Amino acid sequence: MAASMEKTVFREIDQEFVDGILPCRDPDADKNAFGRVLCVCGSAGYTGAAYFAAQGAVRMGSGVVTLATPEKAWPVLAVKLNEPVVRPMPCDGDGLLSREALPVLLSLTGRADALLIGCGLGRSDAVGEIVCALVQSARCPVVVDADGINALAAHKDVLRQAAQPVALTPHAAEFGRLSGIRQPDDTALAAFARDNRCILLHKGHRTRIFTPDGMAYRNHSGNPGMAKGGSGDVLAGMLVSLCGQGIDPARAACAAAWLHGRAGDMAANRLSEYGMTPGDMLCELSRLLHRYNTREW
Repeated sequence: MAASMEKTVFREIDQEFVDGILPCRDPDADKNAFGRVLCVCGSAGYTGAAYFAAQGAVRMGSGVVTLATPEKAWPVLAVKLNEPVVRPMPCDGDGLLSREALPVLLSLTGRADALLIGCGLGRSDAVGEIVCALVQSARCPVVVDADGINALAAHKDVLRQAAQPVALTPHAAEFGRLSGIRQPDDTALAAFARDNRCILLHKGHRTRIFTPDGMAYRNHSGNPGMAKGGSGDVLAGMLVSLCGQGIDPARAACAAAWLHGRAGDMAANRLSEYGMTPGDMLCELSRLLHRYNTREW
């Protein structure tokens, strides 16, 4: 009982905090210096989630983005996406990843600087096995979102067995399925991050981030216009991009959360909370990152 009464002390995320995380770019660098990220996302009928995740990584500055998606979703995404490399994966009759995709995905993961799993993947036994295998075997930072989180709900032990840091990005319902706690307080969220050795980015009106070593951060940017399908996928792509660029996953989570919310605020100011879209947030993100140019052009 005493533990539940403890008050969580948050570090508040603001522009100055994020400025201390994002470096200006080395003028002599090439694309390999800015990270190769792999996004395992999408399924037939859920191509939007994969699109926004991949574009979030592109707009956040990744050197190379590879999107591995079921072959039934590939024709749509290959047409929509110009910058990412879009790789078709074996799938079942419903357009979800099949077990035959796992060896290819493991090979791709071995060449990635960061891995995102989950946006629009759908749910099946095979998807669950693939998610668990990738989380356990990855030798790079891993971000798990959406259906990836749902797949881990019955296999939380995988988080403790992971070789590299795992960042989870659940909203309230996803965290409820993952933890069994429907209305968690800060103490419960902090305990989950500690006990499962993960970085927990709990999305909401005031997104909170908890780390395995007991640190807690709170973000104040963002607005209700962001509560639209695709917004969370953009965030997941931004986060994996920063991890792939070599930023510590906990600090990357803080920066991604603030920049995501600030891009949403800029979109709302320009287009209204009603009329803004996740695509508009991607455009505003580009403007927001202008301050990190090496010089004025």
